[in-house]
Amino acid sequence: MSDPAFMRLGASRVVAEALSGRGIETPFPVQKLVIPDVLHGRDVLVKSPTGSGKTLAFAVPIVERIEATDPRPSALVLAPTRELATQIVEDMRPLAHARALSVAAVYGGAGIDRQSKLARRAHVLVATPGRLEDLIERGAFSLAQIKILVLDEADRMLDMGFRPAVDRIVRQTPRKRQTLFFSATLDGIVGKLARSYTHEARSHEHRAPAEQRGDVRHRFVSVTQAGKLDVLVRELSELERGLTLVFVRTKRGADRLVKRLGSHDIRAVAMHGNKSQAQREKALLSFETGKVDTLVATDVAARGLDIDDVTHVINFDAPEDSDGYVHRIGRTGRAGRTGTGITFYADDQAQTVRGIARGLSLDGDFESPSRRAPNPPSRSGSRSRRRRRRRAPA
Repeated sequence: MSDPAFMRLGASRVVAEALSGRGIETPFPVQKLVIPDVLHGRDVLVKSPTGSGKTLAFAVPIVERIEATDPRPSALVLAPTRELATQIVEDMRPLAHARALSVAAVYGGAGIDRQSKLARRAHVLVATPGRLEDLIERGAFSLAQIKILVLDEADRMLDMGFRPAVDRIVRQTPRKRQTLFFSATLDGIVGKLARSYTHEARSHEHRAPAEQRGDVRHRFVSVTQAGKLDVLVRELSELERGLTLVFVRTKRGADRLVKRLGSHDIRAVAMHGNKSQAQREKALLSFETGKVDTLVATDVAARGLDIDDVTHVINFDAPEDSDGYVHRIGRTGRAGRTGTGITFYADDQAQTVRGIARGLSLDGDFESPSRRAPNPPSRSGSRSRRRRRRRAPA
């Protein structure tokens, strides 16, 4: 192996080689900050944004600190959504196998009996709170032997109302455990919760440098409720776009918008909490591969999505606060790429959206209602799209 950078952080050769086999040679900044502390058995509080490489910051030391002969499960990772839980398992599995360990995910929307069998055999269990409690109530396994507890995207778990479930789960783990707390913020109630779960924790804050944040162009577009769809069709019909993520407020709204876009010859797929896991995975695969270039999603469903090729994020329904805005628009402009974030708002939302823009120093990008773009004819989007494509240079 040409670059033993992970070994210098304390990782074993077999784990470093497993990382190298996946093309991962150099640790991300957050991994350099966190891995040594976790390997030394310390609790950590980590403030780091999505997409910063935090999964390996806890995955590497977890597989190093657990032995194949340890009770199962010995490590528990709590995640807010099944998409994030699945992603964590995919990232961890090669490292775990290198150390003869097993890892499994449990989440709602999939067969509970099969998950129960896999979970009982897993050294590392990655779980959403609701499904984990279901399995514990069934007596599938116990958390009494947990050595390491990870709360990933803890702020989002609180936003989603998981605080009572997380409290109950944490109480079932040993008091003398190692706790790793990862969150986009450690302020307010999140910070209090983090301190209550940890003991003499080391705090780390990682902010992606400007060159890694990418260049995101922000636009705030005033629309009427009646003309909102037509403005979206116009935006999606623009030539210069790749994968586009459209955020809506409700599950029903996501399905309805996909159908309405289809009537304008724009193919889209929906992803939300009422979809089965198989449906969500199928939708995500068609989006990631570019078979369908528009994904309509709710906030919960999109949490944990990490797709580098998203060029546009459109808030069809405006977010409620700046945290929601940052989470949504953060799906584009990743890994140093450029991107565009567009937010629609009606007159009665102008004050809220203007406040979000002001709080994020984006006042100059805010479009007042007086500058509202005219709504295009209802069928013009698809025709305009075809005309532009014919004129596109080879």
